[in-house]
Amino acid sequence: MNTLELAGHGPVIPVIVINQLEDAVPMARALVEGGVKVLEVTLRTPVALQCMEAIAREVPEAILGAGTVRSVADAKAALDAGCRFAVSPGYTSEIGRACREIGLPLLPGTATGSEVMQANADGYFFLKFFPAMQAGGIPMLKALAGPFTDVVFCPTGGITLETAPQFLALPNVKVCGGSWLTPADAVKAKDWGRITALAKEASALRA
Repeated sequence: MNTLELAGHGPVIPVIVINQLEDAVPMARALVEGGVKVLEVTLRTPVALQCMEAIAREVPEAILGAGTVRSVADAKAALDAGCRFAVSPGYTSEIGRACREIGLPLLPGTATGSEVMQANADGYFFLKFFPAMQAGGIPMLKALAGPFTDVVFCPTGGITLETAPQFLALPNVKVCGGSWLTPADAVKAKDWGRITALAKEASALRA
């Protein structure tokens, strides 16, 4: 799989933090039911890898990826857990090479022109722009479009349901990352119906 194919499954990739293993499968099912198949589960909690394994096993229709991949060990663990792609908050050539070697498609994080060039030098042209709002948002993406005509982005970080269409309207934006699809209060209340509704809203977003 090429990571650019992820953009073909809908305009938003949810960025998911799971604190309780028991929430992983029902949350994934709720998102898929709402039309969101591509799921980025972040490596930010002690149960993250177990959650990935459970989703890969029990929700096979989901296209599961690991977020917050910061090392070669993270990438290997994600692959072993059943992930089909990886997302990193930044970029190093070491991670880029490792992901190629193990056959794990990578969506590398970038925030500056230098980082974009480093990722390009290693063969990556579909990049995460993170943290999107703090790194300059829409004006920065418009500025990057000038010198990097062959690069497309998945902006992530601080984007909301309200601002997502503005990002998606940019020619160099293929898909957005969003944490609003799995709000902490809904997860805590196990309100999976609300998460399905948010997924349906997100799936309907078009530039």
